[in-house]
Amino acid sequence: MPFEKNFILIFFTAMGVLLGAALIGSLAAVMVREPPLGTMLKLAREMKIWAVVAAIGGTFSTIEILESGFLKGEITAVLKQIFFIVSAMGGTHLGYLIILAIAGEGK
Repeated sequence: MPFEKNFILIFFTAMGVLLGAALIGSLAAVMVREPPLGTMLKLAREMKIWAVVAAIGGTFSTIEILESGFLKGEITAVLKQIFFIVSAMGGTHLGYLIILAIAGEGK
């Protein structure tokens, strides 16, 4: 898959993982009579790193690519992985900001 398409796919996957976890988790909170907004915010904070990991396809493949890139001198492979990680972090943060806006915490 071309770099640009993968970059965008990773961004939106990370955002979707975070939004889905927080929103569905808040639905579960309603079922067990817990405050949904507080649960949604807590889940969004806790899921940020997991959304990044899920979006880049797990940590082992990324670490292998980074390792082989450094050891074999393939700087482009290392830069691509760094951009993918930044893309996932950006998507996750945008998802978190959306959750804050839904919960009314962004004011």
